Amino acid sequence: MRGYVGNTDFDWYSFLVARPELQEVNFWQPSGGRKFAAVSPGEPFFFKLKKPYYAIAGFGWFARHVVVPAMLAWEAFGVGNGAPDLATMLARIAKYRADGGSNPQTSLVGCLMIAQPVFFEERAWIRQPADWEANIVQGKTYDVTQGEGRRILDACLERSQRKQLGDASAPPAEALLHARERTTERYGAPQLVRPRLGQGTFRLSVTDAYAKACAVTEEHSLPVLEAAHIRPYSKEGSHEVENGLLLRTDIHRLFDQGYVTVTPEHRFEVSRRLREDYSNGRTYYALHGKQIHVPSRSADRPSRSLLSWHNENVFLG
Repeated sequence: MRGYVGNTDFDWYSFLVARPELQEVNFWQPSGGRKFAAVSPGEPFFFKLKKPYYAIAGFGWFARHVVVPAMLAWEAFGVGNGAPDLATMLARIAKYRADGGSNPQTSLVGCLMIAQPVFFEERAWIRQPADWEANIVQGKTYDVTQGEGRRILDACLERSQRKQLGDASAPPAEALLHARERTTERYGAPQLVRPRLGQGTFRLSVTDAYAKACAVTEEHSLPVLEAAHIRPYSKEGSHEVENGLLLRTDIHRLFDQGYVTVTPEHRFEVSRRLREDYSNGRTYYALHGKQIHVPSRSADRPSRSLLSWHNENVFLG
């Protein structure tokens, strides 16, 4: 099992440490062109402060990596981007990009979406890896079953537990340096965590899974595309990608109200009630029976059981 130690700015950390209520954050990268495959969903992601701090200041569980326009990243995560507003986020992006990255609609950023983040106060920071090299710009992958990776993971888990118990007197970083045997016994072998995804991660993940195109119409204009829950979150639905469809805004509203649905065979259907209730609907009846576009990754495709649930419990028939 791996973990990733990612370099981050103090400004990003200091803004988020004051917001413990956040259940997800966006560890954004100013340039979004590089694919991130250092760790898999469910593996730990550690936040390491740069010079002059040289310390691990928090961690969370990696959920997914996507590349989207800065505006969409802001709309999905808001202050979870580690900034008070979009203008501040864009200014920070501009510091690292030759082109300035000032256009929120076209400037792409990489989004490393982290679930269940925990940030530590300064007195509970953890010493950075002993083998960390000064020329590491973005981050480094570690085996968290042994060595420095294990030390850091165990220390993070202990501090996280203390925060959950309301213990404000978390020990300084050095207190755990010689406690490997005790912490290993306490926490056992590291295991993948199924991260509890939030609304922001759901939105960007569904948008990415459907290649930024409406599942029904294949419309690519991002401002009119929305991540729809097949089974609403308010009715025990989850934020998992398999419970999502990327839909044009109007189709999303009709889907939520039961005037349209998608069958388990991925066929789009329009209810006769749309015509009866509104004496119209020609645009949508023209799409009746169409096979929708589904994600290329099988794990991202809409769940047959969830589609059946919508057919049986929401669709007006």
